[in-house]
Amino acid sequence: MARPAMTRRRKALIFAANNGTCYLCEGRISVGEAWEAEHVIPWEVSRDDSDDNLRPAHAKCHAVKTSRDRKDIAKVHRIEAKHKGFWPKSRAQLKSRGFSPTRSALDRPSFNPEIQDGDHE
Repeated sequence: MARPAMTRRRKALIFAANNGTCYLCEGRISVGEAWEAEHVIPWEVSRDDSDDNLRPAHAKCHAVKTSRDRKDIAKVHRIEAKHKGFWPKSRAQLKSRGFSPTRSALDRPSFNPEIQDGDHE
């Protein structure tokens, strides 16, 4: 499904529905000030381009939020790739802490010649 076009009319409806307020900083967007229709849930994550997911935001506020969203978007893509089997499996070996000894080395017959098999306590 193609994304609906962001027409001037649609942008004006989004602006009016939110009373001309930036939803990120809650500041008033004044006449002539640069603003953008911003996705509440990033489009790359939800693929939701409906008016319910769009809010007006100052251009600077939008840029800051978008830079923060990039990390979450990348994580969503990684999870999706792993789910679909596209993500390469790690070649790193798992490090083990090893097994804890059940008895000290001196109690073993192979280490202590004074102890014969069956002689230890």
